[in-house]
Amino acid sequence: MKRVGAYKERLGSESNGNIVRVKVAFAKVTDTLIVIIDSNGKITGVDFPATPDDLSAQPLPSALTFMQERRSSPAPELSLQNTPFFRDLPQAVVEKALAHVVTRQHPANRVILLENDWGTSVYFILSGWVKIRTYNIDGKEVTLNILGPGELFGEMAPLEEVPRSTDVITLTPTVVANMPATDFVNLVNTEPQAGIRLAKLMARRLRQLNRRLRLRESDSTSRVADILLFLADGQGRQGADGLEIPNLPHRELSSLSGMARETVTRVLGKLERKGIIRRNQESLCITNLRALESLLL
Repeated sequence: MKRVGAYKERLGSESNGNIVRVKVAFAKVTDTLIVIIDSNGKITGVDFPATPDDLSAQPLPSALTFMQERRSSPAPELSLQNTPFFRDLPQAVVEKALAHVVTRQHPANRVILLENDWGTSVYFILSGWVKIRTYNIDGKEVTLNILGPGELFGEMAPLEEVPRSTDVITLTPTVVANMPATDFVNLVNTEPQAGIRLAKLMARRLRQLNRRLRLRESDSTSRVADILLFLADGQGRQGADGLEIPNLPHRELSSLSGMARETVTRVLGKLERKGIIRRNQESLCITNLRALESLLL
C-alpha cells in the first residue's frame, strides 16, 4: 500500500461534472485525490488513482484497501482470449499481450475514463455495458456509443498520443480488462492480424456514425429504429424469438438518438404494439428485423 504520510496542504483543484480532482501535498508525496460529489454537494467517494485515467472512486473507508487490491489483482480471465479482438491470434502473441492485463469490477454509474486525460490503458469489456459520452456547446450530455461484452474502448488516445476525447461510464455492473497502452500499441505494430481487426473495428464504427448522421433529419420512428439496429449491429444476440439487445433506459436511448425521452418512449410503444419488438426487464427482442429495417427513410 502507498504510504503518503501526514496531510500538509491542498495545492489546487479542478472539476468536471461530479468529478473533482484535488492536488494534495502529504509529508512524503504529492498526489491527486479523486472526489465524487452527488447533486446535493455531498461527497460520496474518494480515491487515489494509480494512473491518470483510472478514475474509479470507492466509498470510504475502503479506498486504501482498494488501492492495495488492485496492485495484486490476478491475471485476466480466460474469456478475454475469446473476445473478437484476440480470438484465433497465435497463442504466444496473446500470452505476451495479456501479461500485464488487470481485470477490474465496476458498479453501475462508475466513471472509468474522463475526457482530456492521457491514455495509459486500453479497456476490454468482459461483461456489462458502458456508454461513451461528451457534452455539446450548451453543456447537454450527448451519448456517442454504447458498448457491451467483447468490445474495446480507449484505443484512440494511445495510438494518437493525445488526451482522451470522451468520458466512459458504466451503465450496469461491469467487468473490464485493462491493458497497458504500450502493450496494446506494440501488439498492433507487431501482429498484422491485430492491426487489421482494429482497422475493421474503426471502419464499422465510422459506418454506424455515418448512418446516424444521415438520418439526423428523419422522423422519430426512423431514428429510433436506427438506434435499435445500431445496437443490434454491435451487441445483438440471436434468441429463440429474434435478435436480442439490452433493454436500456429510455434516457440513454434519448441521448443516443438526440430526441426527447417522451418521444423515444412513444415510438417504442408503437413498435411493440405492431409486434416489431418485444421487451422485458433485461432485454429488448427485435422479432421482425425486416420490418424494423423498412422504417429507415
